Amino acid sequence: MPFKPQRIRDPLHNLIEFRANAFENALWDVIQTRPFQRLRRIKQLGFSDLVFPGASHSRFAHSIGVFHTARRLMKVIEIHLTESRYRDRMAETALAAALVHDVGHGPFSHAFEDVGRRLALPMAKHANVSGRLIKEGELANALNVLGSGFANDVAAVVDTEKPTIYGAVVSSQFDADRLDYMQRDRLMAGAGIGAIDFEWLLANLDVAEVSFGVDEAEVGKIETFVIGPKAIHAVEAYVLGLLSEIDQRFSRA
Repeated sequence: MPFKPQRIRDPLHNLIEFRANAFENALWDVIQTRPFQRLRRIKQLGFSDLVFPGASHSRFAHSIGVFHTARRLMKVIEIHLTESRYRDRMAETALAAALVHDVGHGPFSHAFEDVGRRLALPMAKHANVSGRLIKEGELANALNVLGSGFANDVAAVVDTEKPTIYGAVVSSQFDADRLDYMQRDRLMAGAGIGAIDFEWLLANLDVAEVSFGVDEAEVGKIETFVIGPKAIHAVEAYVLGLLSEIDQRFSRA
């Protein structure tokens, strides 16, 4: 049977499309699994809707938004890497990881993890639960349609701290997760602060090799996202917005 395109209406990104190909059809099936559908009932911002009534959005909507944003970031990578260096399989693994990265969140999201820490409950940590759900059961079966061991590869991207340009899409200082929740949380809460110029940031995004280290000692180089000089003010707003979001999350804790 030919693959069928699917569309989701989203308050932040407007139209999120899943294209008619084997990869995105498989991800659409991932969304239909019980572990992923459960995210409809997990609040993105815990108890914040007691203060901001509109902020009752779910991890389900956020996760799909992260995939959509990750796909746009991956396009930047595809453009800036030479054809001989771009790896479709690694890109697909990272995009799948972006979709399912939050699947292990408990009730009220991070507020649940705070309770789990106090009670020493290891499975209250969403990263631990995400790994289990991705590698086992219904979710793993849906992912492994894309190849034997694909679910394990996806779980490794979600859990790893090893720096790669593909992993930067899922977890970095400028990843799809942050780019989605910084916009989504502000929109749903109706807050006027913390705005970022997403389209301009994306238009000025590039891939380059930069140095990293400890204190003043260089440890090595890493290929990651960099922002061009035309977007310096947009970057400043992004950093300030990120700090504001982190401060609010600690305040909610």
